[in-house]
Amino acid sequence: MSLAVRVIPCLDVDAGRVVKGVNFQELRDAGDPVELAERYNQAGADELTFLDVTASTAERETTYEVVTRTAEEVFIPLTVGGGVRSEEDVDRLLKVGADKASINTAAVARPAVINEIVARFGNQVLVLSADVRRSEETGSGFEVTTHGGRRGTGIDALDWCAEAAERGVGEVLLNSIDADGTKEGFDLDMISAIRAVTRVPLIASGGAGKPEHFPEAIDAGADAVLAASVFHFGPVDMIARVKDEIRKAGHHVR
Repeated sequence: MSLAVRVIPCLDVDAGRVVKGVNFQELRDAGDPVELAERYNQAGADELTFLDVTASTAERETTYEVVTRTAEEVFIPLTVGGGVRSEEDVDRLLKVGADKASINTAAVARPAVINEIVARFGNQVLVLSADVRRSEETGSGFEVTTHGGRRGTGIDALDWCAEAAERGVGEVLLNSIDADGTKEGFDLDMISAIRAVTRVPLIASGGAGKPEHFPEAIDAGADAVLAASVFHFGPVDMIARVKDEIRKAGHHVR
């Protein structure tokens, strides 16, 4: 039997509060991160992802205090990203309760940091968070961005994800900026394109608006599905509904 598909709520955090916008902009308050984490833990989430969305832009550390409080209340794997720049940052996150660290901006600036983190902690702790938008400036039509989607890089997303996998990242979290917050469905072409160039587990993010969208992402090549708006502002049993839909589509889910 294949590995179970994971369903992962995402907590985008700014100034200690969960926020959510559209296309990474116009953020609105969605609640207290610890309260939401507890809710998702009880609702059957397989993992949680905690992203400090302004840490890189503001050139500051991630909010370790919030991570600590969250880790004390939930007992499913917790991935934390935002402001991760070095193996020392990863070490600190693991010590306050994170299970995995997510890296984006710092890895684009200095790809060797991936090798350094993996050499010290193993690839199971490192997730590449790729914030990708459609662009005519790259060969594939998909461009990597940094600083919470605010800065283009001119780097082809397919090339970057393949390189990061070769350097040892354990997973790729693929965030579609164009689909983010639209609730119109995942960017299936983007998922398929990234799946074709890397074999590491692929987490699809951006665009989910209803349970039927999730199996589509899995069919396109995702090993896990991540969402925010549909969980934060939807019915309390949305995680269960999503898992039922995935099962109905013939996929193994926890």
